[in-house]
Amino acid sequence: MAGSATDTGEVVAVIGGGASGVLVSRELLRRTSARVRLLAAEPAPGPGVAYGAAAPWHLLNSPAAAMSADPDDVGHFLDWSAARGRPVEPGAFVARQWFGAYLRDVFSDLRGGYADRFGVAQATVDHVAVDGPGHARLLLRDGAQVAADRVVLAVGNATPGIPACIGPHLYGHPAVITDPWAAHALTQIPTDRPVLLLGSGLTAVDVALTLTRGGHQAPVVMTSRHGLLPRTHRRGGQPAALPAGWPPAARSLSALVRAVRSAAAETGDWRAVVDGLRPHLDGYWRGFTAAERERFLRHVARYWEVHRHRMAPVVADDLDELRRSGALVVRTGRLRHLWADADSVLRANLSDAPETDERFGAVINCTGPGLWPAHAAPVVRSLVAAGLARPGPYGLGLDVGADGAIVDSTGSPQDTLWAVGPARRGCFWETTALPEIRRQARTLADTLVARANQPA
Repeated sequence: MAGSATDTGEVVAVIGGGASGVLVSRELLRRTSARVRLLAAEPAPGPGVAYGAAAPWHLLNSPAAAMSADPDDVGHFLDWSAARGRPVEPGAFVARQWFGAYLRDVFSDLRGGYADRFGVAQATVDHVAVDGPGHARLLLRDGAQVAADRVVLAVGNATPGIPACIGPHLYGHPAVITDPWAAHALTQIPTDRPVLLLGSGLTAVDVALTLTRGGHQAPVVMTSRHGLLPRTHRRGGQPAALPAGWPPAARSLSALVRAVRSAAAETGDWRAVVDGLRPHLDGYWRGFTAAERERFLRHVARYWEVHRHRMAPVVADDLDELRRSGALVVRTGRLRHLWADADSVLRANLSDAPETDERFGAVINCTGPGLWPAHAAPVVRSLVAAGLARPGPYGLGLDVGADGAIVDSTGSPQDTLWAVGPARRGCFWETTALPEIRRQARTLADTLVARANQPA
């Protein structure tokens, strides 16, 4: 145990029952003596949307060796799998459902091992009132309140934003699916009509596999501004050694891009270069000027994302086969207009074929999380409305300090409200994957110990 928070009688409330909430609860329980209260909308905390809504053919986008819940034991997930009769190779890409089961067991172990300090409630938190430093009240949807000394937002990604090309007249149309992860979202699509996917990232890949595995007969069409699919993970072998002096001491975005290109050419292994840069990208991001950040978002981000967030090789093989057979078509462009016929069939005009109006049985939004706070959890919107939080840069998350303290509307970091995971995006860049969340959870627990032990 790194420290003790019981001297001040601290209660830490964690909002969110997905991976972020479970990992930060674990670190708080293991490294402090605080009482932890986890409030989760989910009946079974652990998997969340990312690992709970997955189908059997949805695989992790990282090798199993990277997915340990324990910062001190990289083999924790591998050992858990082996103990349950399913040995997993470190480089294997396992089903997200299986990883969700692992997270459920991590949560169950916390309930069993820390029953005297760990309270769990299935509840939706609509607001947090802060009555002073170290005095918060969580207001639940059912009218109940929970008192806490500190509150950690671990609410995961925002829900998908609705692209401007989908006009308000189509909101609620049964063939326009704005959130592909909503329950039963993909079950009523006619199998004999083409389907249009807006976006070509990992969400679109998952949806394409779900449709085709489910017996969809007509083509599935992906369209995005760049027409880029996620790249593929290495097929075995060892990564190349990074150049001497890596990471580069780049002082600007242009210098960093040149260094990455040079290293990729020198090593012949762009994957090793991207993976070697990942732990350092937040430092670069925070050092960029505002103009450089905007240039990154406009010109670099999409290329970084497709190289950084890669597909498992077997998934890439499946997509290649779908494209060869004509079951999947990837196009470069944007949706210019969308409207519905009287028979509810959708007509779309795409920028790569502006002279043609095409018919689709469904249009599915696969563009990823929307902007904060509009598409974030209700508690986030209420905190912003109350001035207890403010949107972070570019609406990608909340404004937070370097240690994860939530910044209020006056620009002051708070000692009572904290954030982990996607809520930090914008202030940080690499903050949505499990290794980063695991590290944030550890650091936050140690920070709260230090705060609790400071002299009054």
